[in-house]
Amino acid sequence: MSATARLEISFEPCGNDPGVTRRQVARILRLATEHRIPVVPRGAGSNLCAGTVPLTGGIVLSTVRMNRVLEVAEQEMVVRAQTGVTTQALNDAAAAHGLFYPPDPGSQTVSTIGGNVATCAGGLRGLKYGVTRNYVLGLTVALPTGEVIRTGGRLWKDVAGYDLTRLITGSEGTLGVITEVTVALLPHPSTSRTDLAYFDTLNQAGRAVAGILAAGVIPATLEFLDRKCMDAVEQYAHLGLHSGAGALLLFGDDGDEAAVARNFERIAAACADCGAITVETAGDVTESEALLTARRCTLPALSRLGSLTILEDASVPRPRLAEMVARIDEIAARHQVTMATFGHAGDGNLHPTCVLGSAEDTEGIARAESAFADIFRTAIELGGTITGEHGVGAAKLPYLEERLGSEQMALLRRIKTAFDPAGILNPGKLGS
Repeated sequence: MSATARLEISFEPCGNDPGVTRRQVARILRLATEHRIPVVPRGAGSNLCAGTVPLTGGIVLSTVRMNRVLEVAEQEMVVRAQTGVTTQALNDAAAAHGLFYPPDPGSQTVSTIGGNVATCAGGLRGLKYGVTRNYVLGLTVALPTGEVIRTGGRLWKDVAGYDLTRLITGSEGTLGVITEVTVALLPHPSTSRTDLAYFDTLNQAGRAVAGILAAGVIPATLEFLDRKCMDAVEQYAHLGLHSGAGALLLFGDDGDEAAVARNFERIAAACADCGAITVETAGDVTESEALLTARRCTLPALSRLGSLTILEDASVPRPRLAEMVARIDEIAARHQVTMATFGHAGDGNLHPTCVLGSAEDTEGIARAESAFADIFRTAIELGGTITGEHGVGAAKLPYLEERLGSEQMALLRRIKTAFDPAGILNPGKLGS
């Protein structure tokens, strides 16, 4: 299609009819395939890896107005929703029926459920409850060829054919446009509580994580902040965090009140055995929520320290967590950049964050990029991966083949071609 050509598309009024919306999305994709126009599906754009950046121009297809919760089936414990529903809105709809949707990305108030599925988002409750893919039962997807398919359904067990639901989950908008999701829910826990422990070093906190799990406790939340993160959060939120500690371990659990109390006793004992300076208990639900808020506000707190903040994620096997943080500190010092690290201690997922004084500091940005390249390679060296939950997008693409190998990359490209023969969907990402 020439640069000066116009493509005119007329639509039928869709009102609140998801069927009409599906047909409209499919029609856009069919015409885009016919005219070889790139299409980039986009939810709220909260992703951190440039996954929704249109690298080659074309159509940016926003789904945020497809924002209806279509059904909450209390007896089946499932919810059907259009792709533009925010994670928080979906959870609120479930809560009205005494249910909840466990995945809880930090962006849950703005991120959409479709975007969560497209990136297989994680969150603070990942250790106990898993991530997005563990709850996706069925999808409605418009393919680039104009076909609309429904994968999976409302069943926890279904092994008929290839698992296309799992394949599309995490595909970052490269295989199809998700228009509707069906996800599983769980009964809302009767009790929820969050406490914290301070340590002199992150190595002690890492050993405490191993001790907690060895004691047979799988907390709902098990998070860590290094000293730089703790200081930034305290300056930002004024929660009374101890400034002298080297690391903070935030742990939470939910369920039966007596069981939660027993688990917290074992967690506190494990922390004490590993040299915790102190273990502090939240007095009530409000204090517990404040502690979780402290963890969720780590990125905005760090962003106040400079004009440009670069947040990344990498994962390593849980026993290598403390070693990985030490290597990150060494890499930051070698490249002369300011780096703070926080993340999900329970599943080995770290978020190293670089803060620069100016967005115009091209030399500093180059040093930061070199540092992150070393961090990703270190994660692979330690048996980990270049991204645990943020996705590949454009930012991680240079490191994907190093993580997967050439044979897997070739297979990704063949899968991509089967779904998207014209290569119009989110070009320049994953298998493109």
